[in-house]
Amino acid sequence: MPVHRLSDMTWEEVRDTDRRNAVAILPVGAVEAHGPHLPLGTDVIIAEAMARAGAQKLANDGLTVLILPPIWYTSAAFADAFPGTIGVGTDTVRKLIHEIGAALLAQGVSTLAIANAHLDPEHIVALREATHAGPDGLRIVLLDLTRPSVARRLTSEFQTGACHAGQFEGSVVLAESPSLVRTNLAAGLDANPASLSEAIREGKTTFAEAGGPRAYFGWPAQATAEEGRNTVRLLGELLAEAVVAGEEAKV
Repeated sequence: MPVHRLSDMTWEEVRDTDRRNAVAILPVGAVEAHGPHLPLGTDVIIAEAMARAGAQKLANDGLTVLILPPIWYTSAAFADAFPGTIGVGTDTVRKLIHEIGAALLAQGVSTLAIANAHLDPEHIVALREATHAGPDGLRIVLLDLTRPSVARRLTSEFQTGACHAGQFEGSVVLAESPSLVRTNLAAGLDANPASLSEAIREGKTTFAEAGGPRAYFGWPAQATAEEGRNTVRLLGELLAEAVVAGEEAKV
């Protein structure tokens, strides 16, 4: 089955698409600081890559897949102090996801999968809540990268929790949008092994408090496009697995 990018389609093409077994994938990220070397839109770049890879796998398995335009704005409290970061309230995000889902459901699409690459704790809570309180008849599937069962399948840097604008994220951006990586800057950045996940458990609420005064954590100088391509492929597999599990639960 083909993969469709909804924003590239005409309304008549959507009308003529078989939506009875369709899955809509919604990439979600944030506009926030990602060190001095990665763009503010890093999370959306990763989310769209994840969505594309997952969509292709689901399409290969016979599902009709619609990739939706991404959500760019959400809670980004950890990066609020950095110029360029634009955060909105979590209630706004939950409501937007539910209204998108209701519009899809009215058109015969009953599964909405969220391809999320933004790990701000308030944002993650909002997404989890959104999956449990959507419109009747709509299944919202979230691939939660913070779940231990998912995280352990990702890279070693990701598992340390020191993975914001580091090797994990930098590698994906190098694979997807290499012109947006300030490679000379990245090559000169010292490693920052401070774990964001530990900082969150300790009650820290900003990148600076967590030990990231330049809004990066991890090993940015070690990022490679090859690792990024492998990561995108794995993220796609994980997303497709989550959708299939959700579809089985719906039956």
